[in-house]
Amino acid sequence: MSSAPPSYRGHRYPVEVISHCVWLCSRFPLSFREVEELLLARAITVSHEAIRRWCDRFGPCYAAALRRSRPQAGDKWHLDEVFLKINGERHYLWRAVDQDGTVLDILLQSKRDAKAPKRFMAKLMKKRRRTPGVLVTDKLRSYGVAHRELMPSADHRSHKGLNNRAENSHRPTRQHERTMKGLPHSRQNQKFLSAFSQISPHFRPRRHWMTATGYRTEIRHRFGTWNEITGTTPCPPRPEPEAETKPSTPPHTLK
Repeated sequence: MSSAPPSYRGHRYPVEVISHCVWLCSRFPLSFREVEELLLARAITVSHEAIRRWCDRFGPCYAAALRRSRPQAGDKWHLDEVFLKINGERHYLWRAVDQDGTVLDILLQSKRDAKAPKRFMAKLMKKRRRTPGVLVTDKLRSYGVAHRELMPSADHRSHKGLNNRAENSHRPTRQHERTMKGLPHSRQNQKFLSAFSQISPHFRPRRHWMTATGYRTEIRHRFGTWNEITGTTPCPPRPEPEAETKPSTPPHTLK
């Protein structure tokens, strides 16, 4: 990978601590205070506010590097929306994934009117610089209007059962929302959720398709990519434990 890691100048904590906090917040359903407690158990004193600032500052940089490291997205796009509670008010998170489950983009909006899917599709096309061959959505009618105006060449398939891939992609976000008991404010939510949607799937390979050995190998490879984009020095691998051998029993002798 040719992209250089971000600059950590002015931060008194080492890069290993900063990247580890961003990884914890993006991989597991943990609040900033819970991450603070986990670090305190390792004799590292960091405030939850510092962890929040690290996620805001370095999360988008890590997410952009991960996005560049992935191959080009597929030609079949799945679009779906889910509501989130922000300050007690309902907002809608629009998400697009390809046929492999790779997150293409997200957009947080306060409404789900006719303009909302058009705004999201326009942002998606501008970012990807192309239109898909197949567009899969649920039965929300405004998708059809946006498709006819922005993606007329794409084959639009509107069926609830075909859009499970996009719906499943919402699960880590909803899990994080339940842990945080609702997202607190909307100023940084778009930035945080954009980074979260790129970092979290990176450490969630399809484990049910792998053997235990294959899963560990894949996770090691993904941590290697993570260490490279964050500038973290990888820990030396531990030697494999030797197989225990049962002591040989002495032969039975007759007295």
